[in-house]
Amino acid sequence: MLSETHSLLGRLARWLRALGQNFLLWSRGWWQVLFTGAQLVVLAFSPSSYHGQGGGAVLRHIYAAAGPGLAGFTTLMALFNVVLIRIVVVTAFAYGLSQYALNMVVRVLVLELVPLVAALFVAINYSVPGGSELYKLRKSGALESMRRRGVSPLEREVLPRVLAGMFAVIMLAAVSCTISLILTYLAVHGFTLAGIPSYNRAVGHIFTPVVVLIFVLKTGLFAFAVALLPVGNALRDIPRRARASVELQGLVQMCALMLLIEIASLVGNYY
Repeated sequence: MLSETHSLLGRLARWLRALGQNFLLWSRGWWQVLFTGAQLVVLAFSPSSYHGQGGGAVLRHIYAAAGPGLAGFTTLMALFNVVLIRIVVVTAFAYGLSQYALNMVVRVLVLELVPLVAALFVAINYSVPGGSELYKLRKSGALESMRRRGVSPLEREVLPRVLAGMFAVIMLAAVSCTISLILTYLAVHGFTLAGIPSYNRAVGHIFTPVVVLIFVLKTGLFAFAVALLPVGNALRDIPRRARASVELQGLVQMCALMLLIEIASLVGNYY
């Protein structure tokens, strides 16, 4: 009986020790990512970061992040909007809830779905592959070689990727939100200008100053999370015993942070 108790206490102690070590590793990883983000914020507001090749690198990464996927993303979002708007409008009219159709469509599409989908699209197509590429550059010694030549890797390689990811999320969200509002008007009022005054009043009632502020903050935080976390994880050392790769860890952290941001925005909008 006594030996079983000692064995149980030993297993419990090992479990608590492993839990504490994992928590320390998790906390250290988040701290390193946040410290990298703080450095990048300072560099982003420094004019010297855009002198010489820095400005060209930022423009190249902005085009790589937003240019190739702009047409395809907006087309797919437009088709998705048409289907969803049609379903909501027809259902609302069928049940005598036509006065709520516009409100539901704008709140679901513009305020919630579009920023989230834009952030995930940029993450999958640019930020996560870019973080993987940056991790390979660091492991190959290319970043250290740049540092020895007097070139800051944060300015030359990291900052352009983060700025490009943020710009891509904000631009795709803005374009898609505009298209969603236009398609919503066409679905409700058709191809006529007579409904513009009532449509503007209805949308104005939805986009109160508080809702606009929460929407802007949510989109900006989505953009920052999507742009920072993959490259931030690429710059930190992953323990060899860790089961997840740097890409997977960055993706999990990004999704967890985006979930928290979305929950906070829902609380701010509806409670």
